[in-house]
Amino acid sequence: MEEGRPLFLQIAEEIESQVLEGTLAEQERAPSTNELAAFHRINPATAAKGINLLVDRGILVKRRGLGMFVAEGAREQLRAERRRQFADHYLTPLLAEARHIGLEVETVIQLLRERAEQNT
Repeated sequence: MEEGRPLFLQIAEEIESQVLEGTLAEQERAPSTNELAAFHRINPATAAKGINLLVDRGILVKRRGLGMFVAEGAREQLRAERRRQFADHYLTPLLAEARHIGLEVETVIQLLRERAEQNT
């Protein structure tokens, strides 16, 4: 766990990563609050707060008496969210800077292609 970041957010992000990677498949049972608390040596209420964030977003669903399960469509939902975050965090500032220095979109695309080829 990282210092300085709320533990419940780290728990939620850990489960998100497992869903995105496919190590936690849709319809599969997610770790319980108690399992997460024991594994990370944290308060179960903290683990529950992270789990509940994912329930509120529709990534996990509660099945009474059975536990938490990865919702159908959760992986694609997370991918869509990450794409939006990527665009907001990286592409919007990139395009603003490109405009600022007089680069056309086509030039930016060509620069991206060149860099991609260099890094493969």
